[in-house]
Amino acid sequence: MIGKRTRPRISHALGPAGPQRALILASFVSRVGNGLFNTAAVLYFTLVVHLPAAQVGVGLTIAGLTGLLAGIPAGNLADRYGPRTVWLTALAMQAVTMAAFVFITDWLTFTLIATLDRLAATAAGAAGGGLIARTGGERPAAFRAKLRTFVNLGVVLGTLGAAFAVSVDTRSAYTVLILANAASFAGAGLIALMGVPNYQPLPRPKEHHRWAVLADRPYVSFVALYGAMGLQYQTVSLLLPIWLSAHTDAPRWTVAAVYAVNSGVCVLLQSRIGSRVETPRQGGRAFRFAGLLFLISCPLMALTADVPAWVAPGLAILAVCVHSLGEVWESSGGFALGFGLAPDHAQGQYQGFFGIGFDAGQALAPLILTTAVLGLGHAGWLLLGVFFAALGAAGPPVAAWAERTRRSSPDSADGTHGKPDKAPLPDSV
Repeated sequence: MIGKRTRPRISHALGPAGPQRALILASFVSRVGNGLFNTAAVLYFTLVVHLPAAQVGVGLTIAGLTGLLAGIPAGNLADRYGPRTVWLTALAMQAVTMAAFVFITDWLTFTLIATLDRLAATAAGAAGGGLIARTGGERPAAFRAKLRTFVNLGVVLGTLGAAFAVSVDTRSAYTVLILANAASFAGAGLIALMGVPNYQPLPRPKEHHRWAVLADRPYVSFVALYGAMGLQYQTVSLLLPIWLSAHTDAPRWTVAAVYAVNSGVCVLLQSRIGSRVETPRQGGRAFRFAGLLFLISCPLMALTADVPAWVAPGLAILAVCVHSLGEVWESSGGFALGFGLAPDHAQGQYQGFFGIGFDAGQALAPLILTTAVLGLGHAGWLLLGVFFAALGAAGPPVAAWAERTRRSSPDSADGTHGKPDKAPLPDSV
């Protein structure tokens, strides 16, 4: 922890929870910008810059895969020099690369800027994870759940704002969105600079090395599970809209309704449920419960093709309610395991690897969901639900395995691992 002379004044004005509030506000501002841009990004690149959709897809894929390379190195820098320093640097780079999108005219420039943007975003995720761990104190997973509530709200508000620019459909309107997103990164950095302490690096044991996370087999196994379970996010955002449009008689407004319900459930329940899932053991059980909820929601989504048009919207909303509840439990379990299994002195490195696993799963999700699931129809939906349930069932054994290795390691003596449960979960979990 840093001394009083280096703590920004704004944190005193906000009270004991000042740094947490500042980080929440900074994250909220940046995600409003994300919501503004992400909603209209593809339209801008294809309709305004006039890049073919296939080229845009290839460029984004290259950028996404290259961006994964920054995860562990950026996390190591955060552990060595402090998470705030690296996070602010990454935000500044994102502000610059985002503003540069206004000037692109060809595919090569687009791909280069998109790649730099993804490298910065990955670095920000790694350093941000370390910053959350330090700012969250004794309850980083609970703080992360609270933070995610405001992040989701920011994305929703940004998406609503983007609807206006999309309806206007002019270059000027899209330019405003891009520059607003760039400004959101700069604004978030300014808020963090004023209100979040410059936490100093924690002492590292002699045996620590830059790639230690890769030798931590329980953590690697957990990240693999979490990355695979991450397909559930695009089940709602990608797979279900395609299914509703192509295989059901549901009215078009149903797609907008499921988006709204998904966002609403996550905003309302993330903090409440996340505050009850803090230890690795609780995280494993929450992961299992999420898998069971997905096992219910996926077949319900498939059944929307077998009911009358007036029933399909209600069934789709019911399915998304169940799925969104599973999403909240899954993310809460992921936070508990992601932070709880990482040694305090290497949170940046571990969170960087955590982000790599998740991003890799998101990169593969469109291919898997549109070919395997849509190709098999109803059977594909059922297999997807079973897949999620199997992943969830592996949560408790992986958590128990990880806790055993930490109790037997030297790090457990300093309190960084093997923390006992603080609050019970429902018996059903």
